[in-house]
Amino acid sequence: MADLLSSSQGAGRKGAGYNAKDIEVLEGLEPVRRRPGMYIGGTDEAALHHLVAEVLDNGMDEAVAGCASVITVRLDADNKVTISDNGRGIPVDDHPKYPGTSALEVIMTTLHAGGKFSDHVYQTAGGLHGVGVSVVNALSQELVVEVARGKQLYRQSYSRGLATGKLKKIGATTKQGTTIIFVPDCEIFGSKLRFKPSTLYKMARAKAYLFRGVEIRWSCDPALIKSDDHTPEKATLHFPGGLADYLASALEDRALVTPQLFSGTADLPDNKGRVEWAIAWPSNGQGFCHSYCNTIPTPQGGTHEQGLRAALLRGLRAHGDLLGNRRASAITGDEAFGDATSLLSLFIHDPQFQGQTKEKLASVETIRLVDQVIKDHFDHWLSADPLSSKALLDHLAAKAEERIKASQAKELARKSATHRLRLPGKLADCAQMAATDTEIFIVEGDSAGGSAKQARNRATQAILPIRGKILNVASASTEKLRANQEIADLALALGCGIGSAFDLSKLRYERVIIMTDADVDGAHIASLLMTFFYREMPGLIHAGHLYLAQPPLYRLTQGDKTAYARDEAHKEELLETTFNGRGKIEISRFKGLGEMMPAQLKQTTMDPQSRSLLRVIIAAPDSPDRAEETKETETLVEKLMGRKAELRFQYIQENAKFVQDVDI
Repeated sequence: MADLLSSSQGAGRKGAGYNAKDIEVLEGLEPVRRRPGMYIGGTDEAALHHLVAEVLDNGMDEAVAGCASVITVRLDADNKVTISDNGRGIPVDDHPKYPGTSALEVIMTTLHAGGKFSDHVYQTAGGLHGVGVSVVNALSQELVVEVARGKQLYRQSYSRGLATGKLKKIGATTKQGTTIIFVPDCEIFGSKLRFKPSTLYKMARAKAYLFRGVEIRWSCDPALIKSDDHTPEKATLHFPGGLADYLASALEDRALVTPQLFSGTADLPDNKGRVEWAIAWPSNGQGFCHSYCNTIPTPQGGTHEQGLRAALLRGLRAHGDLLGNRRASAITGDEAFGDATSLLSLFIHDPQFQGQTKEKLASVETIRLVDQVIKDHFDHWLSADPLSSKALLDHLAAKAEERIKASQAKELARKSATHRLRLPGKLADCAQMAATDTEIFIVEGDSAGGSAKQARNRATQAILPIRGKILNVASASTEKLRANQEIADLALALGCGIGSAFDLSKLRYERVIIMTDADVDGAHIASLLMTFFYREMPGLIHAGHLYLAQPPLYRLTQGDKTAYARDEAHKEELLETTFNGRGKIEISRFKGLGEMMPAQLKQTTMDPQSRSLLRVIIAAPDSPDRAEETKETETLVEKLMGRKAELRFQYIQENAKFVQDVDI
């Protein structure tokens, strides 16, 4: 107790020393140097490059205002960056609030000083807080500003936020604009951090795409460019097509659902700004959205992205209703926007951002404005090209169905994990718990299931009868797939989930064997089952777990000699080889597995010692053309099992001439 009291009294004495003289008042740019993270997000590589963005944004604001047409960006070997524009030039006359001090020096050395707090000078601007260039000044060990204004050239030097001399008039010039040359402070960023040419070049290139009226001239000391870097030493960046050019170059090697991009530019209602967009839907998904506000990147999105998402979703659903496409109602923003590759650039008055680094737009009214404008243009774009709009709706509806099936599969997997003993009632499971050396036979009907249950090895062989022909998953809707009891039982018995929830490690059996009758109906059922596994559990096939049993179609008997034939050709082969002597040969045809005696079924089809199995593969693992073979498989499955009956009809017409024997 004495020790505790002493400690408490000591703490009280320490707190008693906290008084007015301990309160610090940071003046000028000292807050920036003390806490750089508050202004540029940290002191790492991203923060270092943010310095360039702050200066470049000022030049872009001049260009967007119509006062500049050319911006130059140069990186030198000593980590020095030079950025200039041919705009109006920062004012150099004395500031009325600070007599004897130029407006230039006020801007460079004072937080929250600038010409962008109202719309008198800039209608739209990326710099809003008046801290951008002053922050760069505070965090630079050397900074030089040159201003060409009124046919005179002025220069002033700074170091770590403080002017090292007065503003000097250098002399007459025919140029106009502002040039800023700076070297980041190694006391803030360390001595090892360096500007990356590739990062700065991409930044400059993106800015040029964002405003088609500007030309950005890039240059870099060649000693800084690595041999494996594709960054050019010099480049002139000017893109009259704006964001459409940007997206087309980014997607030049990717297949698209629609041949044309959805792109455009439009003024916002009530003269509140302007929006530009370019959107495409790649066939393989993997979308992205790069958004900007007043040329400032907004990597965390915000209200302008929400407006775009709403416009796309409303437009697609409305067009689906117009065409009577019920599947379109299942499309959500995840499909309409999440799978798209989109670029969005917004110019508005007085935008509201989250934080000084402006990574997320927070202007609430922007949702409605962007949604309203882009939705109208999207409606016209969809109506103008019926074939492309149908292809897009079908593609996104299929994505929506995949999402619903994945959700269903996850729910099924969750229920299966929770109720492990609740397997399908018609499943005759094997006794062995581990999957090694076990197998499940999927058989056609209860009759065949009864024979198979008697013929099996109960320790390692499970039997799951299915009723008739299961659903064709390649052409069925998500609702039908969800409601199908046979598929639900099959997925529950295997235990590994379906769709995106598939987990091979949870497969309950080492081999999954499709065992159907050796006739046309049996072949059709086997095709439907293989289609199910191909679409919903392709990993099971790739891992080599799916097999086809080879039950006999005929039994041939001559005296005490008996043989089984898989098909007509095999029967003729046996007649010419095994049964080539004298004596009557009795030939009987099995109507189905259910008619076979359990002993016959075991000997011919189920006993690992005497049976033969066909492993189902999509493409041979060691095939040099595996990718092409996989593509051909997908095309064939879609043609024979998909929704378009005309493709099946075409296939029949093309291949009917090869048919010799028809089993009717």
